[in-house]
Amino acid sequence: MADAVGSIDTPDAQDEAQDKKKARKGGKRAKKGPLKRLALFYRQVIAELRKVVWPTRNQLTSYTTVVIFFVAIMIALVTVIDYGLSHAAKYVFG
Repeated sequence: MADAVGSIDTPDAQDEAQDKKKARKGGKRAKKGPLKRLALFYRQVIAELRKVVWPTRNQLTSYTTVVIFFVAIMIALVTVIDYGLSHAAKYVFG
């Protein structure tokens, strides 16, 4: 009995061509030197930074104020909890 075309036992010519493509390591990256890859990276970083919508001065001021206010509240909360737990530990352990 003969194998059908594309059966598991006999690979197609297309499968063999794909295996050869997969055997190559590195792809396009392997052809470029480290300095060219670094330059490409920086060009891509600059291109992405150009896409960023930067906040205005008023937005930045308000965001900073909110963050500082929130951090001050959290510091006060942790301080109160720490003070309370330290007194509770002194009470329990003498």
